Amino acid sequence: MTQTLRNATERHPLSARARWAVLAVVLAADVLDLLDATITNIAAPTITRDLGGGAGLVQWLGASYALALGVLLVPGGRLGDKYGRRRLFLTGLAGFVAASLACGLAPNPTALVVARLVQGAFGALVIPQGFGILGATWPREEIGKAFSLFGPVMGLSAVGGPILAGFLVDADLAGLGWRPMFLINLLLGGAALLAAARLLPRDTGDPSVSVDVTGAALLGGAMLGLLGGLIDGSASGWTSRPLALLLLGLALFAAFCHRQRTAAEPLIRPTLLRNRGFTSGLVLGVLAFAAVAGLLYVVSLHLQRGLGRSPAGTALGLIPLSAGIVVASIACYRLIHTYGRRLVVAGLLMILGGCGWLALLPEGSGWTLVPPLLLTGLGMGTCFGTVYDVTIGDIAPDEAGSASGSLNAVQQLANAIGAAAVTTVYFKAVDGGETHALLVSLAVVAAAVTLCLPLVRLLPRKAPEGDH
Repeated sequence: MTQTLRNATERHPLSARARWAVLAVVLAADVLDLLDATITNIAAPTITRDLGGGAGLVQWLGASYALALGVLLVPGGRLGDKYGRRRLFLTGLAGFVAASLACGLAPNPTALVVARLVQGAFGALVIPQGFGILGATWPREEIGKAFSLFGPVMGLSAVGGPILAGFLVDADLAGLGWRPMFLINLLLGGAALLAAARLLPRDTGDPSVSVDVTGAALLGGAMLGLLGGLIDGSASGWTSRPLALLLLGLALFAAFCHRQRTAAEPLIRPTLLRNRGFTSGLVLGVLAFAAVAGLLYVVSLHLQRGLGRSPAGTALGLIPLSAGIVVASIACYRLIHTYGRRLVVAGLLMILGGCGWLALLPEGSGWTLVPPLLLTGLGMGTCFGTVYDVTIGDIAPDEAGSASGSLNAVQQLANAIGAAAVTTVYFKAVDGGETHALLVSLAVVAAAVTLCLPLVRLLPRKAPEGDH
């Protein structure tokens, strides 16, 4: 996305009022993406009771959206550079709304998972265009004002989105149960689409831009194979089918790695992977984001299945965690250039502390869960608000855009992996009881976070100056 901003050479003089309207459209699209990335954490048990699908559907609900978004995020940005950011923004938003309708009307688990994949794919066309559109419409000396709103708005959405989803599910509007959670996108997304068509400036794109469609296809096939094998094996037993899917996924991933060395415009530049700090941050990010994505799913499942909370009650119960993320992310915005990678260590240790505290209160309810969830959220915000900024601390300026886009894409793929892997552990352990399943899952998350700690020493000490 940073690269898209950097390439925004077509300047469109707009009035201040028009610029703020464009910013509102871009923010609305990002909010829609964040909402749909998190709502199934709350609604998964209700959806499986209605459609069936069991543990496999729970795992696919979050993983499918993140998988498609992660695989196509970098190609989506380059498609915007090639064909025009306005065109891709409108196409992606229209497809996102249509896929949301398909989610809301899905008659069975397969249809819902496919619709979630399509929803994530169209989201990947929308999200990368935002910074480029702002870069083309806002004066450089004022664009900081626009970017400063993203943190607070995304933070409020992270808190409010699951709450909205929980109350929509509990309200059972017109007897539709969980479906209005997706159908509301027709109203929200439709309004954003009409506004975007009216407000966004036209741009022509650059036909010479190269898009590595083959690389994206290989990566998508690899992730589908690996996740499909993992989920199928955990749900139906480790027969030849899940093992074959895993082998296929590994083979396609090997082909993807070879493609990255030979493609003219690879999704991840090989020179980046030769940078020790970047590679360490990439591995650390995969482990940490995967662990926390799984933790969020497991805590939500435990609150509903183990403690009997409603979807709305679960969403309210997770407010301390979301609030911790928001507070820490805002605080770290000003601290990162002073403390650098030490903030990553502090964040990881707080996540470990939160996991340990939760393990001591597996039967806890009400206010007893607030302190450990708040501590975990503070750790997540401290770590995730800094780790990728530090990772690009010694990247060459001409590679910063590619590095940022690659890291954002990997974060989404890690979310998909974590949602599938940790919930697999949870459902395998649930025969011993909900409390036992929670404890085992917390142990796996803690182990993954612990593995991140030695990697911190390999990161650059500070984020690049001028990054904030």
